[in-house]
Order: sequence, then structure tokens, then C-alpha cells
Amino acid sequence: MDCLFCKIVDGEIPADILYQDDRVTVFRDINPQAPFHALVIPKRHIPTINDIADEDCELVGYMLKVAGDIAKEQGFSETGYRTVFNCNTHGGQTVYHIHLHLLGGKPMGWPPYQDTLKTPV
Repeated sequence: MDCLFCKIVDGEIPADILYQDDRVTVFRDINPQAPFHALVIPKRHIPTINDIADEDCELVGYMLKVAGDIAKEQGFSETGYRTVFNCNTHGGQTVYHIHLHLLGGKPMGWPPYQDTLKTPV
């Protein structure tokens, strides 16, 4: 399989790994959008959130739990943080292996992408 994130999980591509266990890998995003920006990915390849099967629901919940644990460890769980799943092209997904963005360390505005409001849908 030619998946960037699968190669990170397999150790074929280096990454700044913050946490890893038998279900997930967490590493720093190479293009950070906040003072702290990491990705929580399942070790099992699931292309998009549209591909999450019933048997994956516990894994996806676990990804959120790990994100909360990392936020606490990094010291911004009380002040707040953002978690984001992007899905497909219009959702901003560029790597087709589900991944949860964990962003923290600064106040987050809403909507997150002001410039997209000017683009007709």
C-alpha cells in the first residue's frame, strides 16, 4: 500500500512521534497550524471517515481519548484545544488515512477557515 501514514506507522518514514501503542500513533504535523499541532492516526488503514465500519467505532473513540490525554500532557486541556477530522477533497483531506488533528496552545477562532466563506459552494 502506498499510504504515507501507513509508512510512518511501519517506521519506513520518520516522524516526530509523541505517543504510540498497539492501536494508534501520534506525531507532530509537519505543517503546524497552531503552536501545538499533532495527528492521531489509527494503525489500521481506514481511508476516510465515510469508511468507518461498526467495528471501528471503539477505535475512533479511542483516538479522541488519546487526543485528550495528549492535550492534558501538553498543558492546554483546561484552556482548550481543537480536534478536527477532515473528509475528502472539499473537507480538506489530503492524506487518505483517517487522522485526527489536535491543535492547541492558542485561542481558536470560528469559523476556522475565514477565506472559504467567500468561495461559492
